[in-house]
Amino acid sequence: MIAILGHPVRHSFSPIIHNTALRHQGLNFVYLAVDVLPNRLSQALQGLSALGFAGANVTLPYKEAVLPYIDRFSSAAKAVGAVNTIVCKGDQLYGDNTDIEGFLSPLRGMELKGKPMVLLGAGGAARAVAYGLLKHYSPRPLTVVARRIDQAERLVNDLAMFCGDGGVNVTDFASAAVSIRKSQLIVNSTPVGMHPNTQETPWEQREDFSSGQVIYDLVYRPSRTRLLEDAESRGATVIGGLTMLVEQAAAAYRQWTDQDLPIEVAYGTLKSLLD
Repeated sequence: MIAILGHPVRHSFSPIIHNTALRHQGLNFVYLAVDVLPNRLSQALQGLSALGFAGANVTLPYKEAVLPYIDRFSSAAKAVGAVNTIVCKGDQLYGDNTDIEGFLSPLRGMELKGKPMVLLGAGGAARAVAYGLLKHYSPRPLTVVARRIDQAERLVNDLAMFCGDGGVNVTDFASAAVSIRKSQLIVNSTPVGMHPNTQETPWEQREDFSSGQVIYDLVYRPSRTRLLEDAESRGATVIGGLTMLVEQAAAAYRQWTDQDLPIEVAYGTLKSLLD
């Protein structure tokens, strides 16, 4: 068995992705959505090994709350300070963060190293994004745009050892226009534009987008957000959050089953539900 632990968790698409893949490959696993109350988190984690689970995903609000109960961490999970994937190894729980691998997957092959970049948001998802960009692309600079400057500053301080020579700036949305226009990659890690608020966007000024830019929205429902439509209308290359969702799942699936997740099968199932 495999589970996703969160509260609430009924909205998650992870059971659809993983159970579709498991059935397709004929593997003897089932993936369950488990709504865990905050005062039951420690018991839930202790029960994973006892009940013979291969592992679990962790979603909001527990990606940081699970840290005290994990025995060993991947270098990525340790750096980001958040776990989204647990693998049961005997009586020990191994914590990883596959959000990073999932986020980076659609960027492979793009000429982005050393380019100016903007990250909209400074929450949990932003930590994985910032770590991935700083470690693999050395942006010059990375500008973190947030409504809560103190939250963005904590993110930057926590990842200071990965900042390199490019530097990291922090600013608010009211002062971010110049950075938006100059950056080659812009990533939205906020939930703005997510269903059902599909007419909202984290950046209202579509004229600040241009050809040559890559706009990456982590929101996957809808698969084409207003942000992506605005950016594409200005000639920018756009990437939706569905890719990250499936690729982070694939990275976890591999650790639990020793098999590669059938990517196209998962994409096809999700697109039929979302479109």
